Amino acid sequence: MQVDNKAFFDGYRAAFGRFRQSTVTGLELLGRHMTEDPDLTDLRWAAYMLATVKHECANRWHPIIEFGKRSYFDKYEADTALGKRLGNRDPGDGWRYRGRGYVQITGRANYERMTKALGLSPEESLVDDPEQTLRPEIAYRIMSVGMRKGLFTGKKLGDYISGETCDYRNARRMINGLDQADTIRGFAVTFENLLRDAVSV
Repeated sequence: MQVDNKAFFDGYRAAFGRFRQSTVTGLELLGRHMTEDPDLTDLRWAAYMLATVKHECANRWHPIIEFGKRSYFDKYEADTALGKRLGNRDPGDGWRYRGRGYVQITGRANYERMTKALGLSPEESLVDDPEQTLRPEIAYRIMSVGMRKGLFTGKKLGDYISGETCDYRNARRMINGLDQADTIRGFAVTFENLLRDAVSV
């Protein structure tokens, strides 16, 4: 799908108000990755991805690192119940494997899972170099494969958005239960309309 950038950004401004050049840069890069993704086969999937990034990245449109002082991430340490569920095993893993990217993957086990899912070589391991998840290309690939294959929570895009079904609210279960589900649903509806006005197949 090809996007008419002027139409998209005119619609974005009308829906969300004025924006900075960094928004344009981030959205254009994200849009390029989407256009080049052969597995992104439904415009509504793209709309939901955009809605998720808008929320998860605090409207910055670039991969970010989870906010908080180092002490905040003690809850993810290997000697805590949450840390154990996340696969953290060494002291400092809570901080080392804190949330990063477009969808904030967290915990050693998720960094390992995504390294395998993306087919990265040992030299490219996200476990050894978690900062790689802040690279837009890697962050996008993580979001795409994670949402399409259900690698975050076991729920995937096709469970909620397929054929005549389009449940943007419950699609949030792919990432984080129903946390902010209605807000993200609203974003997704808006992005679907923007894309329909700006995209040619």
